[in-house]
Amino acid sequence: MAILSWGTVKSLLIFFGPVLIPKAISFYRSLKNAPKIHGLKIQPCPSAVFRSILLLLTLSIIFLVRTLPIFSPENVFAVTQSRLQIPSDVLFNRLSSIRPNGSLNEFDIALRNKFVNMESRLLYLQLGPRVLAECPFCSADEPNSYMYYALPDILWPHLFNWAVVALVTSRLVTGRVGAQWRGYATIAGILIAALDVYLVVTYNYATNRRMTRLQDLDFFYWKARFGRAVALAGLDTLLGLVMYLSSTNRAFVNPPSPAERIEGVTRVLGGVKGKINALGVVKNTASRDEELRARSTAYWNHEVRLMRDVMEEREVIEGMSNALENRIDIETITRDADLYAANMLQPLQQHGPLLRPPQEEKDKGV
Repeated sequence: MAILSWGTVKSLLIFFGPVLIPKAISFYRSLKNAPKIHGLKIQPCPSAVFRSILLLLTLSIIFLVRTLPIFSPENVFAVTQSRLQIPSDVLFNRLSSIRPNGSLNEFDIALRNKFVNMESRLLYLQLGPRVLAECPFCSADEPNSYMYYALPDILWPHLFNWAVVALVTSRLVTGRVGAQWRGYATIAGILIAALDVYLVVTYNYATNRRMTRLQDLDFFYWKARFGRAVALAGLDTLLGLVMYLSSTNRAFVNPPSPAERIEGVTRVLGGVKGKINALGVVKNTASRDEELRARSTAYWNHEVRLMRDVMEEREVIEGMSNALENRIDIETITRDADLYAANMLQPLQQHGPLLRPPQEEKDKGV
């Protein structure tokens, strides 16, 4: 595989930079300002989405932990520091010397029986030790048979990850927040799996045939295993990030549909109407009950006397004088107050009084 030089990278940046950088800045600003444009406020992450994000991050950590050497399959050439062309007896004698009991286990014996020629060793570096040692119908004369046996091992991490992604993006679990990313996550998972299988199938394992030193060998199976885990962990982490940003209205805002807006407004108006009706019932009850009506009248009489006493205090009079001296337009304030009161009472005047006076109801025989 050809590696891009730093000069080539700089040339590409110089050529595409003036076009891509402004577009990237514009895209970032559109994401940043989207909540303000749609009138949405940043909100806490919903509990269902938060649990789904924790599941995705946990799965990402598991994938990354599996890349550690302690959890990776053993490479007999690396642990014994042996060349690819070493005789099988010498190779497994070295391997037995590093075993705790000084003898080969059953898996080592099965692997030794499959090391019959150079072709089997090349397949070992391409597909790993388990496929070579455990396949009951495979033969080094038919390399594709090992490939068929290895496909389930290659695909099971992708299938498991697809199941988790389908769960966390289900509308029943995370609602609209997860459902809007389901298609993108599924397509990304399919592309990663297809690329993984393509790289394994098209790998030219014969390139290791000419390598005479251990350092020159391409341990493709272990590299592919590492890349597979990192790609799936990156996909889950990215999905968790975009779900967090969209659920908190920080980015990738999906504005509510007109039907949802109408439903929200109707729900708010219903709550206001309920409160107004409750207030009308309370006022009507207070007006009908003599004791409550007397207490209400006494309260307002006391309020009027209290405010009159306050307005006659010296500090208040001096404050009002200072306000007049500072040319506060009292007439404008009064006119604004009258206009505000008129606007508030206009809907009530159009639809009639909410409460009928008690005497009027009594006259009508209510």
